[in-house]
Amino acid sequence: RVTLCVNGSPRNGKVVAVYGTLSDLLSVASNKLGIKATSVYNGKGGLIDDIALIRDDDVLFVCEGEPFIDPQTDGRPHEELTGSHTDWLTLNVGGRYFTTTRSTLVNKEPDSMLAHMFKDKDAWGNKQDHRGAFLIDRSPEYFEPILNYLRHGQLIVNDGINLLGVLEEARFFGIDSLIEHLEVAIKNSQPAEDHSPISRKEFVRFLLATPTKSELRCQGLNFSGADLSRLDLRYINFKMANLSRCNLAHANLCCANLERADLSGSVLDCANLQGVKMLCSNAEGASLKGCNFEDPSGLKANLEGANLKGVDMEGSQMTGINLRVATLKNAKLKNCNLRGATLAGTDLENCDLSGCDLQEANLRGSNVKGAIFEEMLTPLHMSQSVR
Repeated sequence: RVTLCVNGSPRNGKVVAVYGTLSDLLSVASNKLGIKATSVYNGKGGLIDDIALIRDDDVLFVCEGEPFIDPQTDGRPHEELTGSHTDWLTLNVGGRYFTTTRSTLVNKEPDSMLAHMFKDKDAWGNKQDHRGAFLIDRSPEYFEPILNYLRHGQLIVNDGINLLGVLEEARFFGIDSLIEHLEVAIKNSQPAEDHSPISRKEFVRFLLATPTKSELRCQGLNFSGADLSRLDLRYINFKMANLSRCNLAHANLCCANLERADLSGSVLDCANLQGVKMLCSNAEGASLKGCNFEDPSGLKANLEGANLKGVDMEGSQMTGINLRVATLKNAKLKNCNLRGATLAGTDLENCDLSGCDLQEANLRGSNVKGAIFEEMLTPLHMSQSVR
């Protein structure tokens, strides 16, 4: 006959009869005390591993796997010594062991899943392994930063640990305050968006890797300030691309799509622009001296609605070009071949058209205020300019 007490408390003991083996005694203790008994100690903290060591009227202290607590340490009640917020416990997370206190798991985030799991003993029926550690089927490397955060309130993640993995664990366990920290950390760790222009070397690699019969899509890309001179850029889609201040001198842009592209300040001297599409493009201040827009096959270059303010197109071949409603204010078109060109509604204010060939060009509705028509190769007929 012995008296069984819960570890650390001499109160509310249960008197039981000892029989059979030590396992039988632990089973009886579990039923009598309402705990999951795993070990038995005498009053001096000695571990009893053989039932033969027990004597009549002994007072034994039953544990659930925690270290022995001397009931004589002070007069505090059992709840303060071994209660739900101060006892030590071990977690087996994905095969890795973590030793912590119940208060660490409960106090920082009282509404989290971890707090609910360990706030009250056996409230969730937590499974334990052979060492008495509570089994949690989660990733240990992602759990460690969460446990440290609950210990000291700081988010510390070692190198090589993916923050997204830690964030998912924090969401799983319901650590709300940590979720906010992680979302900010992930946002700050993302590399800044790279808007740097594509260099000539990078673009040449693209060209070499693309079959000659394939259309290279460069729509919306940034080539600002790049040197693309003397390159074969036929049929490439540069729609809405940034080509400002680019060097495109002597480049072959035959049938290229430059619709709404930014060519402001670029140099396109002597470039081949046969059949080019430059609708609504911005080429303000660009240099297009000696360019060839004339396609012998009859395919006409289309610059309708383009912004060509202040451009220098001196000596360019522009037979049949479409410059309808384009802006050529203050542009230089000296000695240009504009035979059969469509200039209807075009703004030619202060434009220098000296020495141009405007035979059969359509100037109806164009603004020719201040335009210079000196040394014209062919006379300008009234029918070409009347609405």
